Amino acid sequence: MDMRKLFRQKVHLVLQRHRESVQYSRTPSSMTNSEGLKGPQVVYENTYQLAPKDSQKFPTKKAEDIMKNVFLTHLLDSKYNSDTCKNLTTQITETVKTQVKAELGNNNRFKVVVLVMIGANFGQGARVASRCLWYPQYDRFAQYEYHNESLFAVGIVYGVYYE
Repeated sequence: MDMRKLFRQKVHLVLQRHRESVQYSRTPSSMTNSEGLKGPQVVYENTYQLAPKDSQKFPTKKAEDIMKNVFLTHLLDSKYNSDTCKNLTTQITETVKTQVKAELGNNNRFKVVVLVMIGANFGQGARVASRCLWYPQYDRFAQYEYHNESLFAVGIVYGVYYE
């Protein structure tokens, strides 16, 4: 008798936890999902995927090609002007970021960080450095440099894997 009572209590607790984990909404519009089907909202749980699959590695070569194409289309015959280069830097950064994210697809687990620097080319040397926490097995980066008579540009795309 006592074992049955303990078993019922455990089953009751498990069912109660399950009901709490599924989120029900009382409004009718939220009871339909994107496909028009009625039912409770689906709550996704962690996959505990700690490493990317081989097919999901960050495409460094494709990111370099994207940067090369964007740099050539925006900077091919450009002259350095500090006012226009400020806007051009943000425009190039956003273009590269959206194209790299489109290349990765929807089911990616990479945070994409893009850095673009444009400066006047007076024959001087320039060094660009950055630091971040890095896991070399999964995190990748791609870089591209562009020079003409008037300006130089350096672009770096980081693909940092997150769980």
